[in-house]
Amino acid sequence: MAHLVETMAYAGATPWHGLGNNLPQKQPIEVWQREAGMDWQILESPVHFKSDAIGHLGTIHSFPEQKVLFRSDTKAPLSVVSQRYHTVQPREVLEFYRDLTEVSGYELETAGVLTGGRKFWALARTGQGAAIKGNDQVNGYLLLATSCDGTLATTATPT
Repeated sequence: MAHLVETMAYAGATPWHGLGNNLPQKQPIEVWQREAGMDWQILESPVHFKSDAIGHLGTIHSFPEQKVLFRSDTKAPLSVVSQRYHTVQPREVLEFYRDLTEVSGYELETAGVLTGGRKFWALARTGQGAAIKGNDQVNGYLLLATSCDGTLATTATPT
């Protein structure tokens, strides 16, 4: 099975596929942003298309109901969305955890980018857990994930 991980960072044990940049515990959000490959922005541009080709030339038209989202670093297109679409930036996913990590004892464990930048996530250990039958310990985590291609709403999920 192919992985869709473009870039990621982790603290602690090496994650699935052994991919990513290993970070010491309790790194600042800015380090996570750089090492997880989340240090770019999603930019937007109007949709334009060419028609009425005469030879190699054509008339360029715009489609005002839609916009193209693309990466600021590589200029790679990410998706075409409606003008009403609200973009969540990669840094915003990490900023969500700032107070949780600095004040509430959460620790970022993984963060990264999938499918060329169309999806990105961060996962933090909450510090809460429970013992279940026998000696099994279940640890609490909080996952924040989103996409910029309409395939995933921004979600915060306890795991």
